[in-house]
Amino acid sequence: MKLKNKIIADKLAGLPMVYLLNVLAGILGFFLRIDHSLDRPVKTIAVCKFVGMGSIVQATPLLKTLRRNFPGARIVFITNISNVTLFHFIGEVDEVMHVSDKSIGSLIGSNIRLLLKLWKNRPDVYIDLEIYSNYSSVITTMSLARNRMGFFKDDKTYRKGMYTHMMFFNIKSPVSQTYLQFARLMGCKEIINEVSIKRSAIDPSAMNIISRKLGIALPEGYVLVNPNASDLRLERRWPAENVVTMLKVLATEKPGLKIIVIGDKNERSYVHSIVSQLAEFPSVIDSSGKLNLQELIALIAHAGLLITNDTGPMHLAFALKVKTVSLFGPCSPQQYGGMGQSISIYKNVYCSPCVHEFIIPPCRGNNQCMKKIAVTEVLDAVNRAFRNEFEGTRFPEPDYTDADNMPLGVVLR
Repeated sequence: MKLKNKIIADKLAGLPMVYLLNVLAGILGFFLRIDHSLDRPVKTIAVCKFVGMGSIVQATPLLKTLRRNFPGARIVFITNISNVTLFHFIGEVDEVMHVSDKSIGSLIGSNIRLLLKLWKNRPDVYIDLEIYSNYSSVITTMSLARNRMGFFKDDKTYRKGMYTHMMFFNIKSPVSQTYLQFARLMGCKEIINEVSIKRSAIDPSAMNIISRKLGIALPEGYVLVNPNASDLRLERRWPAENVVTMLKVLATEKPGLKIIVIGDKNERSYVHSIVSQLAEFPSVIDSSGKLNLQELIALIAHAGLLITNDTGPMHLAFALKVKTVSLFGPCSPQQYGGMGQSISIYKNVYCSPCVHEFIIPPCRGNNQCMKKIAVTEVLDAVNRAFRNEFEGTRFPEPDYTDADNMPLGVVLR
């Protein structure tokens, strides 16, 4: 099922359950009078993010901070089965619990198993990193965790009874810092800000395997190009014709440079439609659908540069400290951009960022925010990246705590 269809189903089927559980949680809370203070010992912490590989990568500072401040606690991460492999590169998690949405049967069965595991473990704190998912709110409530933390938005006030602690979701804050507000709320004194995954977990033989799969020897300094975006927001794609033009210029100006265009098996046809227009340039290679996630991470880790839309591989490059030129449109680099060796290109059009406000964007796919990014701008950024001319952050650092070192943005229930 496509992600947009899942969102619509979540709204139609999940909303009635949320309203019901919201009322029930309020009634039970009134009678049971459970102590939800955060100064009690913490044995088990559950963190949940079902979709968004990039968002999970951006949650690594939260996981590292929780591990550092609660060294004796058991940290559990709850996600979709498609993200499980990623945790091979994230060492702070003791157990990954997953659900599978491959079929209705697997969805029902995996949710029953998930809830049974949660009831057995009874988390002291459950942190729900989903912003809009009614389904995630239902699982959070049914986990029976003593403290349930989630994000607040004005159009989600009906969920107030389901969470014991709510945090304002600020689209102007780097998302990793937004996630860290929960750690600050839990009283964490040592905050780890670095977004990173373990390079040491990369299989030493991965590059040889990749070379065999692609049928080429991979030299140092190859460039990766990611023209894709998940079907949750196809509007994040830079127009295909611009990608083709950029690749032609890059391959012509740097004939010795290997350029590998990436994509998963679902993106194979789109990537092929681009690379098929570049038959005269044998240095441009189509790797779409040929690599698994572990091999993709290895390929990114050894790249000289990644040119990418705002999607999962971009966040992997940030975490692996790989040079990145990132193209933003429906999302803002102020929230999802990288630091250090990263150049973000963003046309600050009036209707952007829209990604957190609409299931279907106001432009109905006419993504001027991406179409306004010129090929010359991208090529200029690529050349600056080759010269190691990175601009760093362009936004003032926000204040995350008040004068008493308490986290800002807590929503009083």
